[in-house]
Amino acid sequence: MKQDRPDDTKVRQAKWIEPLIFERSMPGIVGHVFPTPEPDVKKVVGSIEDVMPNKMVRKESPRIPEVSEPGIARHYTRLSQMNFAVNLGTYPLGSCTMKYNPAENNWAASTAGFAWLHPLQDSSMTQGALEMMWELERWLGEITGMDAVTLQPAAGAQGEWTGVMMIREFHRCFTENCEQRTEMLIPDAAHGTNPASAAMAGYKVVVIPSSKEGLVDLDALKEVIGPKTAGLMLTNPNTIGVFEKDIEEITDIVHDAGGLVYYDGANFNAIMGKVRPGDMGFDVVHLNLHKSFSTPHGGGGPGAGPVGVTEKLIDFLPVPRVVKKEDGSFDLDYDYPRSIGKVKSFYGNFGVLIRAYSYIYALGAEGLERASEVAVLNANYVAHHVRNIPGFTLPYSQDAPRMHECVISAEELKKKTEVTAMNVAKRLLDFGVHAPTVYFPLIVPEALMIEPTETESRQDLDFFIFTLEAISKEAHEDPEKVKNAPYSTSVGLLDEYRSAHPKTMTLSYRMFQQHQKEESNE
Repeated sequence: MKQDRPDDTKVRQAKWIEPLIFERSMPGIVGHVFPTPEPDVKKVVGSIEDVMPNKMVRKESPRIPEVSEPGIARHYTRLSQMNFAVNLGTYPLGSCTMKYNPAENNWAASTAGFAWLHPLQDSSMTQGALEMMWELERWLGEITGMDAVTLQPAAGAQGEWTGVMMIREFHRCFTENCEQRTEMLIPDAAHGTNPASAAMAGYKVVVIPSSKEGLVDLDALKEVIGPKTAGLMLTNPNTIGVFEKDIEEITDIVHDAGGLVYYDGANFNAIMGKVRPGDMGFDVVHLNLHKSFSTPHGGGGPGAGPVGVTEKLIDFLPVPRVVKKEDGSFDLDYDYPRSIGKVKSFYGNFGVLIRAYSYIYALGAEGLERASEVAVLNANYVAHHVRNIPGFTLPYSQDAPRMHECVISAEELKKKTEVTAMNVAKRLLDFGVHAPTVYFPLIVPEALMIEPTETESRQDLDFFIFTLEAISKEAHEDPEKVKNAPYSTSVGLLDEYRSAHPKTMTLSYRMFQQHQKEESNE
């Protein structure tokens, strides 16, 4: 395990700061050539007013930076060098499942038959795309144990909101005194977006505390459940990385009170092919295709958050729905009067859907199950070793196996050395390892949420463990070295309070601009 890397092999990046594209701009520089319209195009189209209302036509040209083609290429290449990516090294960002995306899935999404489709094309011209979506819905329904699936939501949080809106509509249609069901129960170990999704749907959030094992406290649940309960939103495995062992009792308690149960499937990477939310008694589930099924979602996207429901909620699914007609062709159907309506423009984040389809097609049932097994094995391997490093502890039950991720606390390290979880995260970058999620879940002080995923090798896991050992040693012997990290990145340690307004221009670039100004004045 102790495979120290000498300084000259650490991941290092160029130190200069790339100017903004507008700072690169020089008047009169052109880096593009627009194609010349065919002679007969104007005969077909006529004037711009014939196809676009005058009020929509720009009165002034947009402010576009004037940069040469080499300048554009260098700009974006430099930006890519300044960022860490899953293609560069281990990216154990807990809860986000930043695993390697197989190249064949990108190939599938970029094939001309998919990539060149327009969402407004007639369904007669998009039969292949519709068939793919129809099949993917059924595959995801089989994987989750749900009776029907919508692919519309663009990400997990929108999938949550979609699920909660269907719960609300169900109560409005079928529950007596539905107006009194104003509360959504959410455990404190749930994903942070669950409370926001429930609040946006108009519900009051009631937080359920965790037990000493890091699970839902059943006594606390029984105390707050009642006629005001619309439902329970449960993340499973939860953000501690532990599977809820009392899952059937939890769903029975909520159903007996007249509520519905929602399953946050963002951590589905741990249970693919092993268990299904539908078999656990859940009424609605969302999946993050960009986490469990191929497309890592760092940087804010892209995402896809399909939602599956049991039969009693099918009528409330968003429209349009992909349907297969009697003649075997496919179409989009809007004729669902009880639907909650559209939740996204067009029909879902199509490129991510193709990647998920390709991923499932390539792995098959056995491959998905094996992926979960390795993800769980990797997380437990890391947890076993890291909890024995001085300064790090494994909160909650020491004996309960972790699933796809483990949460380590650096509270002890902070007390002894004043080195925080944030300091550890920044120092990791000097070793060529991305930081885990820090300070989440909120119920763990100085939290480091680590999700190694199934795509990391034993060698990479060992090196990650070694880096934490090395940082622990540094913290105890020379804490200032850790506190002032990172050193090898293009941008060093930022002022935590002023970093919202970083100065992006380097001294050398300012000098260059001043030189240009002086020359123009001459």
